[in-house]
Amino acid sequence: MRDNPVKTLSQITMAPKTKPETELPATYEAAVAELEQWVGRMEGGDLPLDDLLQAYQRSAQLLEFCRSKLQAIEQQIQVLDEGVMKPWLEGN
Repeated sequence: MRDNPVKTLSQITMAPKTKPETELPATYEAAVAELEQWVGRMEGGDLPLDDLLQAYQRSAQLLEFCRSKLQAIEQQIQVLDEGVMKPWLEGN
């Protein structure tokens, strides 16, 4: 049986605090991976209500982080394209 890398929120609460719960992942990809894990846990229906609420809050935080990263990249692309947003063409 494979170990699940995602700990329950009660396990995290009991563990010594090495970083704040509000600390965000270092990268967009890490945030998406964590978000996918939490969504999977929530969809599984096995979380107690309090843990479910905390998981939802963390997921919302991760989603906002991902959106802000994507918006920042979009702004950088606009600068690179001289301020003109070019349409995405299939096959580019």
